[in-house]
Amino acid sequence: MTTILAIDAGTTGVRTLAVDGHGEVISSSYREFKQYFPEPGWVEHDALEIWNSVQATMAEVISNLSESVAAIGITNQRETAVVWDRKTSLPLHRALVWQDRRTTPRCAELEADGLLPTIRESTGLIIDPYFSATKFEWITDNIPASKDVALGTIDSWLVWKLTDGKVHATDASNASRTMLFNINDLHWDMDLLELFSINESNLPEVRASNGDFGQTGKEASCGQGIPIRGIAGDQQSSLFGHAAFSRGDAKNTYGTGSFVLMNVGGELPKPVDGLLSTVAWVLEDGTTNSVTYALEGSIFSTGATVQWLRDGLGIISHASELEALALECSDTGDVYIVPAFAGLGSPWWDPLARGAILGLTRGTGKPEIARAVIESMAYQTRDVIESMQIASNQELQNLRVDGGASVMNLLLQLQADQLQVPVLRPKSKEITALGAAFLAGLSIGTWSSLAEIADKWQLEAEVYPEENSLTCDEAHARWVEAVNRSKSWAGTS
Repeated sequence: MTTILAIDAGTTGVRTLAVDGHGEVISSSYREFKQYFPEPGWVEHDALEIWNSVQATMAEVISNLSESVAAIGITNQRETAVVWDRKTSLPLHRALVWQDRRTTPRCAELEADGLLPTIRESTGLIIDPYFSATKFEWITDNIPASKDVALGTIDSWLVWKLTDGKVHATDASNASRTMLFNINDLHWDMDLLELFSINESNLPEVRASNGDFGQTGKEASCGQGIPIRGIAGDQQSSLFGHAAFSRGDAKNTYGTGSFVLMNVGGELPKPVDGLLSTVAWVLEDGTTNSVTYALEGSIFSTGATVQWLRDGLGIISHASELEALALECSDTGDVYIVPAFAGLGSPWWDPLARGAILGLTRGTGKPEIARAVIESMAYQTRDVIESMQIASNQELQNLRVDGGASVMNLLLQLQADQLQVPVLRPKSKEITALGAAFLAGLSIGTWSSLAEIADKWQLEAEVYPEENSLTCDEAHARWVEAVNRSKSWAGTS
């Protein structure tokens, strides 16, 4: 039996899993690490703390195994920027997290200079502090000049540490989130590197997602000589873990926010307002590489809205109570909640939108509020999926789901009704890490094909639409009206 080690380096913690040849998790370890908020809107991580968490979790998992590890796969929080000294392998500044907004003024300058069309055409992204380019620029502007600086996202930092500084590499899915990578020809964009004063020599080499990223060195707690053979950004890894290998396959991860990705095949679609175009993965097959692209929609608040119900309003004591409370009523009584606490994401992209509750009456109680929160998750996902179907000219056949809120059968039913397609929930709760394991296993021959990997995906629940499309369309139209009333609210005072 082959054992693959999967490192899932997330935003709040690191989880390392051991996965066997059946695609089953046989050992797991988790460590949180500290979040730093030096100023409002600034979010930082200590890259060494992340590395130490990886070391600790790998050691714990390895101690529970009776077999040796055949390969390592890595998945990671995307866009987070790390800069380190090549000679000492020490970070030169705390990592700037994807949530960090300190480069907002710089992004406004770029937009004012009319660079959005150029950046969209090359990278598939919009101009936003979310992405890595302005973070790299900010860090290098605020540290002493050095010719031996290495720049990278969390995956490339971990590869560097795991290989004792011998390999500086990333995969195409992570590179595509930097706002420096041309996703048309799959190379660093020299014009954008010049724009942000970044030398290509300081960036990682971009390899296939199931490529060769070297072997572990003496410092790695998992042992020396283990090949690192799979890397993907967390949302792309989730898509791969869901075995969404065909054009039109889509998944939604209901987390703090939600990330909807749709496989659009090997041909890059034209830029679409409200959506991002990204590399899903690049697969190496002998001497050739094949690219798969995805459309992505980012929803800012799903689980965060549940936290607001719990911590802000005290309507529930634990997130697990939400579904039972919502089931105490059969409908919301025409109440709609737009959770635009930090603006609206895809497909609206309105940073000035603010949260709203519409339709309140004296008969509105806690159950109606709870149900309206769950409905908002389904409506927001429908908004993104509809935009994706138009952009890709591809009808959705089903939606695969994961993340904390996906345990709610009520949400799955509401989602199926709104999309009028089945919603599928897998047995595994570690789909993102499994994606990295599958990439590594595909590389070393544990699984011979995508079809064999797809056979490892196990269904826990399949929910079919119950409400008719007309009823759902009427409810969604009311939702859109509520969204329109929340738009630009912060700019109207």
